[in-house]
Amino acid sequence: MNKAGLIGLGAMGAGIAATLRDRGYEMHVCDARPGAAVRFAEAGGVAWATPAQVAHRSEVVISVVVNAVQTEDVLFGENGAAAAMKPGSVFVMCSTVDPNWSIALEERLAALGILYIDAPISGGAAKAASGQMTMMSSARPEAYARADAVLDAMAGKVYRLGDRAGAGSKVKIINQLLAGVHIAAAAEAMALGLREGVAAEALYEVITHSAGNSWMFENRMAHVLAGDYTPLSAVDIFVKDLGLVLDTARASKFPLPLASTAHQMFMQASTAGFAKEDDSAVIKIFPGIELPRGGESA
Repeated sequence: MNKAGLIGLGAMGAGIAATLRDRGYEMHVCDARPGAAVRFAEAGGVAWATPAQVAHRSEVVISVVVNAVQTEDVLFGENGAAAAMKPGSVFVMCSTVDPNWSIALEERLAALGILYIDAPISGGAAKAASGQMTMMSSARPEAYARADAVLDAMAGKVYRLGDRAGAGSKVKIINQLLAGVHIAAAAEAMALGLREGVAAEALYEVITHSAGNSWMFENRMAHVLAGDYTPLSAVDIFVKDLGLVLDTARASKFPLPLASTAHQMFMQASTAGFAKEDDSAVIKIFPGIELPRGGESA
């Protein structure tokens, strides 16, 4: 049986680990919350307490944590994975990060004899669990040669975008630019409709069958109609991700007026107390509207 390691059993990570287990991999897992790894292992797999223990037993180690800071801790913190990984093993980084940081990480790991795949992911928890998520990857050919089977098992589409780290993360933050702007625009449109007295359910029905629709409008405004802001992707995720978008553009003095505005909207929602709510809660920054509650049309 093939073995793989996965660190970070959040909504996406747990789905990826389950997909790989279902496709014949012996999964070695850990999470900052010890109970998460134990619960996963109850259905098959091996739970460990530290990244080092996972890395010691895995030729391919997949990291599905929130950001670069957490990835640094996974690799180089106390009981980190890097010191325990065998030369020639592969570290697959699935977080949304600064592309320049990812480029530098490839070099740091190469100095330790570790191969690296810059592999941000998209699609949400449901697609991760069904093996249908999208991966935007870039890596050296020798890293792909060792990890291709694992990548293809965990994702429906694996885009191979370059032979060095960086391209994967660049494409991911461009995707996040669009996702964030689309959510913000969807919230603005729904808020205007509510302000003007349009029935929310009727507005949703019309827009989702018209040219103004977007995947984000259809998906996120359904959360608003349900009055359910349980975080599938939180407001603060887009504070972070649009911040990365703007930092990347700022370095080359490239203007991003729409992304800048969307970032400010998510910042406003975060500081207003909605940081940990679903990102559709950005609609709550608009004044003078009554939001649907539990499927009611405002």
